Amino acid sequence: MKIRKATMQDLPAIGQLYAYAKAALKAAGVDQWQEPGGYPQEADAQKDIENGTGYVLTEGEEVVAYACLAFGREPTYETIEGAWQKEVPCYGFLHRIAVLPKAKGKGAAGLMFNELKRQARERGVTVLRGDTHRDNAPMQRVMEKNGLLYRGIIYLEDGSPRLAYECLL
Repeated sequence: MKIRKATMQDLPAIGQLYAYAKAALKAAGVDQWQEPGGYPQEADAQKDIENGTGYVLTEGEEVVAYACLAFGREPTYETIEGAWQKEVPCYGFLHRIAVLPKAKGKGAAGLMFNELKRQARERGVTVLRGDTHRDNAPMQRVMEKNGLLYRGIIYLEDGSPRLAYECLL
């Protein structure tokens, strides 16, 4: 499997990944990403690609995973019920990860986190952050497996609570 920057030609595959992820969350009883016609959509990935933050994981020619790997500050992380381990002006974060069902259990999400860590080290960034829905146990396990520790609760722009995680590199 290989990671590369996503291109506009990847948008249909990314849209399909989002559809699979939404269906899997629904089947697991997780209300994350369940608004009809709601977040995330291909348009979100398009913005990531335009910003240079969209990445795909491929197996052969097939896109098997997608994530936004970004650096800076995430507005929803400014206030936390709990505490970040370290206050820094810039950190890395991963958003909107989606994995093709047949690629689950093959380490796809871990490869995305490894790429985020690689890019962070390249930039001299020492902190990674992430968040997930309280009922999304698989993503919680992925974050913990990749060295992120639970730090508290953050709130999305719509007021929805999310579990916040952080890793010091």
